[in-house]
Amino acid sequence: MTLTKDQEAKFQKLGISSVSELALITPSSYEDLRISDKLTPHTFCVIDATVESVHRAPNSIQITFFAHNFGHRLQGVLFRPKPYMMHQFQVGERDYYYGNVECKAGACSMAMPRKVSTVGSIVAKYKSALRTDVMVRLVESLLSFENLKAEGIKEEIAREILAIHFPTQGKASLKDLSSQKSNALKYLELYTYMKQLATKRRYYNALTFQVVECDSWIKTLPFELTKEQRAAIEDIKHDLSLDVAAKRMVVGDVGSGKTMVILCAAMMNREHRSLLMAPTTILANQLFEEAQKHAPQLRSVLVTNKTKKIDLSEYNFIIGTHALLYRELPSASLVMVDEQHRFGTQQRNMLEKLVSLGEKKPHFLQFSATPIPRTQAMIETAHIDVSLITSTPFAKNITSKVIGKKDFKDLLEHIRIEIAKEHQVLLVYPLVEQSEVLEYQSIDEARGYWEKNFDAVYVTHGKDKEKEQVLFDFRQRGKILVATTVVEVGISLPRLSTVVIVGAERLGLSTLHQLRGRVSRTGLQGYCYLYTNKEKAERLERFVETTSGFDIANLDLKYRKSGDLLKGVNQSGSQFVWVDMAEDGDVVAEVKSDLGL
Repeated sequence: MTLTKDQEAKFQKLGISSVSELALITPSSYEDLRISDKLTPHTFCVIDATVESVHRAPNSIQITFFAHNFGHRLQGVLFRPKPYMMHQFQVGERDYYYGNVECKAGACSMAMPRKVSTVGSIVAKYKSALRTDVMVRLVESLLSFENLKAEGIKEEIAREILAIHFPTQGKASLKDLSSQKSNALKYLELYTYMKQLATKRRYYNALTFQVVECDSWIKTLPFELTKEQRAAIEDIKHDLSLDVAAKRMVVGDVGSGKTMVILCAAMMNREHRSLLMAPTTILANQLFEEAQKHAPQLRSVLVTNKTKKIDLSEYNFIIGTHALLYRELPSASLVMVDEQHRFGTQQRNMLEKLVSLGEKKPHFLQFSATPIPRTQAMIETAHIDVSLITSTPFAKNITSKVIGKKDFKDLLEHIRIEIAKEHQVLLVYPLVEQSEVLEYQSIDEARGYWEKNFDAVYVTHGKDKEKEQVLFDFRQRGKILVATTVVEVGISLPRLSTVVIVGAERLGLSTLHQLRGRVSRTGLQGYCYLYTNKEKAERLERFVETTSGFDIANLDLKYRKSGDLLKGVNQSGSQFVWVDMAEDGDVVAEVKSDLGL
């Protein structure tokens, strides 16, 4: 469908690009201009009336109507009338008038009556960037069954959507929509959104499409891979065998064993070169150690800021931090990014470009330990393939509990017992420096107490330039680590048994889950204490009952709106008006199927 220049300008003003998006700008209200012979008080209605008298007062106009459709006299009142209103009411004239009717003690009045020229239908009103009458004309000229079908919208959805904009029966209202109309709006919202996502996905020829089997390598591992680890590996195996450059995101819960999936991907690509970028030196180092330990067949190398300039072309598995972006890199046919959300889109794209050859691109895998709701994973598949790893190789034994000031003595006793067992404790504070607004201690205020009463206390935070060294030193010989959420992702602390999160109600549930995931990494009995000054903390109580990161992500959605996938994951607001990401997985599945994704 071709738009006129005028219609294009209006679309631009509304920030839309299709008739489907126009249909999603739903009416803000309706005017029922059908003529009725039954007078219903406290409603807006149309009267077919003759003006019997007009009386002008200083701040109002009083009009006497005889309503022929009701056979009843009404008193019309205009408050603070504008000059143009005077001409609408001429004594002896019969016309149609619309306003709010009230009846008291047998006398009826109509507040703010106005003359209407077209009657007999329900008219939609809009609040948008366009003037109401302009918007109505645009909707009337473009919103049709044919135009919606031309954009791929199913017949039954198109009919329900048109009935919202052009109602013909019943009492029109957006407050009590039928389930059919509500579902039609959800479907249309997801359809336009996922269609846009799909157009953003671009396909490139792969540098290589050769896979070396890794089943025999898997058999050499000292542990069994989970069913979901194997499923993710199968997905990647299929990706690597195609001549189209793969784009896949592997999302795993804390401790779900993504490292083995990374190593298996590099093993399947070992005839060529693989590259892995991690957000911190500690993480890169851990991954390098795992590669040397479990996959010695790979010629692995670690690249950080401190690595000397070496010829990287001798290696077939290059592991590094963002330092890789500033090196001369040989071509690599598989690029992997761990904890992908810690890097900007620009950094991820830079890495991909550095190892591409002309129009050919490497296969690209992103790994994330932040579980996303299954619904969001389904939506993401419109522009990137997704594998979920929801189970963990071994059951974690973590006791979670909400505590307050009265429990501090017991908490101290617990910390002493754990330290005596040579276990480590993590204390997470909400701020580094004192705040007048926040009712919790900051790291600066709290550290003195812990350093005075315990030894081997380490302190770090996000702005600390030495944080990686502090975490490394703590791992080797620390007892208590006082930190901000800097430890949320990545570092393996095998002896960490307890995490205490101060002011826990201030953090999103997914962040709490990431912090809880730092303990019990090797099967130790773990403890997670959520410290709050609040009397009631329903959200935290729900959290301590839930252990799966994917269920936590769904809970998080219920308590705060989901992120915007098109603009990058911005976790605070939602671009969906009708869709509930926590509840509407079935609608997503339907749209996905209809779009052939």
